[in-house]
Amino acid sequence: GIRAFLLNDQRFENLKGLPGTDWSSAHGINDIGGVAGSSNTASAVRAFRWTRATGAQQLSPLPGDNVSEAFAINRHNEVAGYSSGPKGVEATIWNSIAQIERIGRLASGDQSRGLGINERSEVVGVSGTSRRTRAFRWRRGEGMRDLGTLQGDANSTAYSINNLGQVVGFSEGITGSRGFLWDPDKGMESLGTLAGGLSSRALAINDRGEVVGTSESSLGPRAFLWTRTSGMRDLNELIPEDTDFVLFEAAGINNLGAIVALGRDKDTHGGAHAYHEFSTRVLLLLPLS
Repeated sequence: GIRAFLLNDQRFENLKGLPGTDWSSAHGINDIGGVAGSSNTASAVRAFRWTRATGAQQLSPLPGDNVSEAFAINRHNEVAGYSSGPKGVEATIWNSIAQIERIGRLASGDQSRGLGINERSEVVGVSGTSRRTRAFRWRRGEGMRDLGTLQGDANSTAYSINNLGQVVGFSEGITGSRGFLWDPDKGMESLGTLAGGLSSRALAINDRGEVVGTSESSLGPRAFLWTRTSGMRDLNELIPEDTDFVLFEAAGINNLGAIVALGRDKDTHGGAHAYHEFSTRVLLLLPLS
């Protein structure tokens, strides 16, 4: 089955998830080893928070709902995610003692999901309808702010927010999607794509403003690292040439520059469909300097 894991000292640790689950998935980790994820229980999918001291703790949905999922966790063990039930899907935040709070929806939306959280308890995610979505930033006492889209686009989603309030995600239109960086002072800017690509998605940002994600390219989907000084770079060009895998997505980056990426074995036979037949590998990339 599918199991959430923690990579600690280069060792996989099975987190198991909630009791009685037949699958679990870990979506976020904080600086002190707390993990946020989801488990399929006997009754429904439920969010959980895992720490070494407590194990997996269920994060219950809003009253009247039956489903919850968790996607991000900060150092205070606050968790961002959503609750779902008869009245739809709504972004939520759980505090350190597992109490749930509604984040709400944008005025133009009938659903929302919380996907990222920083140490200031600011939450980002997506809100909208089945036909139109918008990235949002939520602050306690201020509510939810529509972050808009890149010029000419109709939809956007925010995945990650750093402690400076900078947000990354993607904006989407008829020509494809483009990863964006949103700054509280400068607004939203496109991060572009790798050469030959029409679409990209920015998935994570650290406090140094370094962004990782995935982009289409002339060689297929590739993981990228974006910085203000160097722009968007294919992560495959920053690792040893003799590696036997291709990085197609970078899912996370911390303040030390360590990156979690997904890769597949290289296709040495040139088959048209071989790329999709290779198993996905999880890789930890550590900067040399």
